[in-house]
Amino acid sequence: MLNYEIEPSLLNQYVPPGTSLDSFQGRTYVSLVGFEFFRTKLLGCFPIPFHANFDEVNLRFYVRHREGGEDRRGVVFIGEVVPRRAIATTARLLYGENYTCLPMRHHVATEELGKTFEYQWKVEDKWCRLSAQTAGLPIHPNEGSLEQFITEHYWGYSNQRTGGCLEYHVSHAPWKVWETTTAGFQGDASALYGCELGTLLQRRPDSAFVAEGSPVIVFKGNRIQ
Repeated sequence: MLNYEIEPSLLNQYVPPGTSLDSFQGRTYVSLVGFEFFRTKLLGCFPIPFHANFDEVNLRFYVRHREGGEDRRGVVFIGEVVPRRAIATTARLLYGENYTCLPMRHHVATEELGKTFEYQWKVEDKWCRLSAQTAGLPIHPNEGSLEQFITEHYWGYSNQRTGGCLEYHVSHAPWKVWETTTAGFQGDASALYGCELGTLLQRRPDSAFVAEGSPVIVFKGNRIQ
């Protein structure tokens, strides 16, 4: 997870109706995230042959939505990349998310002093690369830390082509995280995210860590007013 502080006005066009930008200590962040899905099942029950294990890279930011007396903290995806067309199509139909199918590859290695993670995706015949190297053991983030803020958003929100916003609940145990000794992005992501966000990703991230992950349930979405 590479995290970049961003001027809030650059995200205004992406904020779904009924939500507002979330911030950490007055700062707004976007995150470039690479990870692997394992043993994926559609609607929690139906495995899709040859589509259960796959990579994903997404660019996301953080919002809030007030529902009754509950303040729900959630994620909005600017763009999501997967390597298989059926996955992208299903996600677009079920959740209205902005999925793109591109060639992808990854490399994960355990070394004496830590782990190395690398995700790559090909845009217009050029490879983009997200990588991180860790040291030590993963631990639960400190209460009130940026790592906790980034990892503990349990709702998703997406703009709908027909108008309005879809809200869906995401359930998982709190994740442990590794500190990183080196981490960054290489490549040109402007074709996917536009010039301003593409330029943002060229600089050194303000924060970087690796999350251990866990079983995750994504529930059926509902429109919000």
